[in-house]
Amino acid sequence: MIGILGGGQLGRMLALAGYPLGLSFRFLDPSPEACAGQVGELVVGEFLDEGALLRFAEGLALVTYEFENVPVEAARRLEGRLPLYPPAKALEVAQDRLREKTFFQGLGVPTPPFHPVDGPEDLEEGLKRVGLPALLKTRRGGYDGKGQALVRTEEEALEALKALGGRGLILEGFVPFDREVSLLAVRGRTGEVAFYPLVENRHWGGILRLSLAPAPGASEALQKKAEAYALRAMEALDYVGVLALEFFQVGEELLFNEMAPRVHNSGHWTIEGAETSQFENHLRAVLGLPLGSTAPRGQSAMVNLIGEKPPFAEVLKVEGAHLHWYGKAVRPGRKVGHITLRRDGLKALEEGLARLSRLVSELPWEGRV
Repeated sequence: MIGILGGGQLGRMLALAGYPLGLSFRFLDPSPEACAGQVGELVVGEFLDEGALLRFAEGLALVTYEFENVPVEAARRLEGRLPLYPPAKALEVAQDRLREKTFFQGLGVPTPPFHPVDGPEDLEEGLKRVGLPALLKTRRGGYDGKGQALVRTEEEALEALKALGGRGLILEGFVPFDREVSLLAVRGRTGEVAFYPLVENRHWGGILRLSLAPAPGASEALQKKAEAYALRAMEALDYVGVLALEFFQVGEELLFNEMAPRVHNSGHWTIEGAETSQFENHLRAVLGLPLGSTAPRGQSAMVNLIGEKPPFAEVLKVEGAHLHWYGKAVRPGRKVGHITLRRDGLKALEEGLARLSRLVSELPWEGRV
């Protein structure tokens, strides 16, 4: 039995990918409503509750996690009892934006300029080094655009400093990028590696709305550059499992933005759009099994469903559309499902997106891929 820290949709999809392989799953999550509990055993408890951790760990072969804000201490406790993949060190890096940027900079991976901020003096120094406009972010926590502010003037920066708590922050230079792309890499227990094609990501309101895979127009050189950066990170962390890296693309350069030491939203297209899904490959990696092919099957688009339930019958009328509903209550701003559109060419993909754009609100598609 495999244990998964977290009971959200990523854990749910890991289990669904694992059942054909004869695997069983147990989840630990503080919420009794965690949607992964619909497809596997759910232990309800806080991650740092020793009793809950003991109940969760009993009889497990290994532990993985489905989101990066699991307390590192909880991962360390389990790591002392069971194999845990990816390693807790990856959580430590990913949970602190300053540590994350410093780590990748140390690997020789380009990043936007950044400066730690723990008060007005740090902010003043940071503005001199980073310039304006800039992004002021919390170092820890925050996701989908939360915990950050775009500042264009010194006055806005001071207001944001106060609003974000005044300390434990990072100031990052604003990058006039061409687009945002992400790379999913996977590394097995023996060091075997595989890479999915670069994906173009489009956001709305700070939340990922649309992914295009493979990223239209991405050169082989750009792909190889992203793979080299991911390989450096995985080897430095002795990483096992799927790792997602997000980049700003500026011409043929890539600037590192964030990492996620887990399966990732921008990789959902792989369920129907790749020879082996990110979820199956993550399980293969942590179990020490051979990795599967990451080759794409034609062109894919992944549309997030945020706080809305579209007409299922109309969605399924669209040729090549695959609907995934997570079994969660619908609330504004909440990821409740996704649609993957898989077609054999860009023209057919565009036609399908045109139909889906009439069914899903706030789909950032301008009539071209």
